[in-house]
Amino acid sequence: MTQTGHSPHPLEALLKERIVILDGAMGTMIQTFGLEEADFRGSLFIDHPLPLKGCNDLLCLTRPEIIKQIHRAFLEAGADIIETNTFNAQSVSMADYGMESQVYAINKAAAELAREVATEVAAQDGKPRWVA
Repeated sequence: MTQTGHSPHPLEALLKERIVILDGAMGTMIQTFGLEEADFRGSLFIDHPLPLKGCNDLLCLTRPEIIKQIHRAFLEAGADIIETNTFNAQSVSMADYGMESQVYAINKAAAELAREVATEVAAQDGKPRWVA
């Protein structure tokens, strides 16, 4: 129990028991897929006027299965917490790609993908997982 009489949050309780593991480098993992311009465009941005290759956050919309695969790999390797694929998902960085209008959609999709995979893996092994 905490000082207020409430039980600690499960993550707080786990932190008192052991070191909690955070996932690894999403960008490095994305690079292992050897993605090309078409992967970043997907079917959503075929006619977009600017190059999109390297806009890793956009993959939450165009190649969500890859992002889910990476999240799953980190969780199965022992991560307790996975981060959303949103390193550059804000308007300043997205302006480089002319994708400022997609910031909300990217962040929402990134959170949903990470939560989906965390929930699936937690259900398989009974250990709680968190999304940052």
